[in-house]
Amino acid sequence: MAGKKQFDMDKALDAAMVQFWRAGYADTSVDDLSRATGLNRSSIYSSLGDKDTLFLRCLDRYTARYGEKYDAALSCAAAEPRAAVRAFFDVTLERIADPELPDGCLIAQSAMAIPVLSPAVAAHTKQALGFQLLRLRAALKTGRMTEQDAEAFAVHVAAVNQSLAVMSRAGASPAQLLAVVDVTLDALSQALCARRGRS
Repeated sequence: MAGKKQFDMDKALDAAMVQFWRAGYADTSVDDLSRATGLNRSSIYSSLGDKDTLFLRCLDRYTARYGEKYDAALSCAAAEPRAAVRAFFDVTLERIADPELPDGCLIAQSAMAIPVLSPAVAAHTKQALGFQLLRLRAALKTGRMTEQDAEAFAVHVAAVNQSLAVMSRAGASPAQLLAVVDVTLDALSQALCARRGRS
């Protein structure tokens, strides 16, 4: 319609996602979102929803975007489980190293804020964390690990992955983050070798 300002929904959602990612849910106000997106408050409410709705949309967007990358990384797990887990970590390390993106992880940051989140947002955050665990467990099981070992390493790898995001926010160097990853990969290699030895 003539005279009606148009906006790019994807750009607005990305801008809102980065704002939540940088400052966290609790410390992001609607005014912050207005400045980030370039939309006034009424446009945010009418086009993107209230703060909770917008945050859920941003969390889904983040989960889908990086979920696709994690799935691609883990796609070789059946043949090369160690290489797949390394590629999984590389997705996180590359995101952390990107100067255009905030440090840390939107999901990890949100998980730490669960006590102050609304029930709906807290439940959604837990679900997003659960997706990562599910994809890791499924990938490791295809790599000929027992169900018990796949479960244990899925929990461990997911925990390490989230800790990388937290450590990066605290100023850990790339070398320190790589050292953490290498310890996990060494442990995985030992478990895989032991499994082959029992086969």
